[in-house]
Order: sequence, then structure tokens, then C-alpha cells
Amino acid sequence: MTGAPDVLGVGRTGIGPAVVALGGGHGLYASLSALRMVTDRLTAVVTVADDGGSSGRLRRELGVLPPGDLRMALAALCGDDEWGSTWSEVVQHRFRSEGELHGHAVGNLLIVALWELLGDPVAGLDWVGRLLGAHGRVLPMASVPLDIVAEVELDGVISPVRGQVACASTPGRVQAISLVPEDPPARPEAVAAVLEADWVVFGPGSWFTSVLPHLKVPALARALHATRAKRLVTLNLAPQPGETDDFSPQQHLEVLRQHAPGLSIDVVLADTGVVDDPDALDKAAGALGARLVMADVAASDGSPRHDPRRLASVLDEIFLQKR
Repeated sequence: MTGAPDVLGVGRTGIGPAVVALGGGHGLYASLSALRMVTDRLTAVVTVADDGGSSGRLRRELGVLPPGDLRMALAALCGDDEWGSTWSEVVQHRFRSEGELHGHAVGNLLIVALWELLGDPVAGLDWVGRLLGAHGRVLPMASVPLDIVAEVELDGVISPVRGQVACASTPGRVQAISLVPEDPPARPEAVAAVLEADWVVFGPGSWFTSVLPHLKVPALARALHATRAKRLVTLNLAPQPGETDDFSPQQHLEVLRQHAPGLSIDVVLADTGVVDDPDALDKAAGALGARLVMADVAASDGSPRHDPRRLASVLDEIFLQKR
């Protein structure tokens, strides 16, 4: 596949570190948009628990992995040339109609068609990546579709809520998550990528439904503990409505520690503008074994999204041990 553009100068050696980015949805899109400027050895390991929208419909009708988060990751890795930007728009395009195609994303249909033709989810994603000229590889974290079950506290009562959409929209505060099935098979390619990585990046993203589920797939979790890679957490710029309302940055780290006891982190990256209590965040990072790096990585327009170039620049410095 095509190498990453030499935006920051890191491509001058031709390779860059082997990086695995974990997550799903818009958070992983932001992470990949930055990381592809830093290295041409990039792998996205994507959650497969979406049960809403086009992905949910295809999952229920055809029994396939939900393709939406995988599609978004591929779109993030498209090249900056005319070919890449055009294909990124094509795979993200959604039909608008009064019929059955309404709401379906073109990329979802393309991915599922290749899965049916090839009989292998990873081979299908690799083919889409080749078509798009993707700057990296996209892998599902598990071989089967998953359901997220959240323990949600509301008015002092904790109740189980099943399904990614329900978990993200149910009133109350999510306390913990688990997966159904409880012991899903990890994709061996994803496990291998983690074990061979130089860096593993968690977040940003929906904490309970995109980031933490990777730690609940046993074989993948074992690889995340065993890998010699350094582990980096990129914190969100704002709480996720319905999931982490009123969460401070340090609470995100405390929840990570609860879901993955014994997992050490090397670096926690936070945007300077959203940290109200640097000492508390530094303490929470230290409890994970991590050093805290604070930098301006948010978009300049004030929206709660990461600026790809700013984030890439800081990640580059971290990887090169300059920060």
C-alpha cells in the first residue's frame, strides 16, 4: 500500500514506527488522520459492536460484521490526492431515498459485497484498502459481531443495557461494560499486529463503546498486556453524551484502569485547554505507570475535535522521544 505523505518530515527515513490504533467511529478517524502523517506502518484495529443505522441493518440481515466503523477507518486512511479524496467521499456517501437503500453508506455495501465474494473479512478489507490507496491496514478486532452490555446507574439503581446504540443513549451513567459472547475470537491478524507494534494507541473515542471493548476480547487483551510496544492514551476533548457525561479527564483513566487491571501505559496525551486539574490528571496517569504530556491538539475553531496536523506533530515528537 502507498506510504504516508512526508507532511512532518518523519517519512524521510521511509518507514516510521509500527503503530496500532484501537477504537472506532469518529475518534479513531481523528487518530488515523493524524497517525498517517507520522508513519507508513499503521494498522487500525476496529471495534465490531455497532448495531445501529446502516451497519446494524446489514448485520441483522446478512449476519456480517458491522462494516461502518471499518469503513470510517478506511476513509481516514485515503490519500490526499484526487484519487484518495474522491474515494473517501464515495465510501462515506449515504443514499437518500424513500426506499430500502435510504441511509446505507456506499462503503458499507462495497465492504459486505467483497466479504461475500471472498469469504474472508480481512481479505475484503485489504481489497478495499488497495482500491482506496489506503495509507495503512484496517482490521476487525474480533471474528464475530459483538454486543456490548453496559451496567448503567440511574437514580441509585444499576441495570444492564444491551447494544451499542442503547448504551450510548440510555439515561444514566455507564459503570462498566462486558461483551456478548463473553469470549469472542480475536482476529489473529489483529493480535499479531499488536504483538509486533512499536506503539499501541488507545483513543480518542467513545470510551465505553469504542475504546474499552478491545480490552474485553481475551486474546487481544492478552496481546495488549504482553506486547513490547509502548502504549499511549489520547484523551477526549469533551465528555461523550450518554456515556461519560461529566467525566473529568482523570476519570477516563480511572475507568481504563478498572477495566484492565495490570495494564501499564507509557504516555497519556491530553489537550491543554480541557484539563482543569493537571495535578489530578498527572496522578491518575502515574497510577497507570504513564507520564503525562499536555499539548495544544484541539482544532482552532473551538470545536471538540482534534486537529490532525497538531495531533500528528505531537505524536511524532513523542514517538521520537523528543517530548
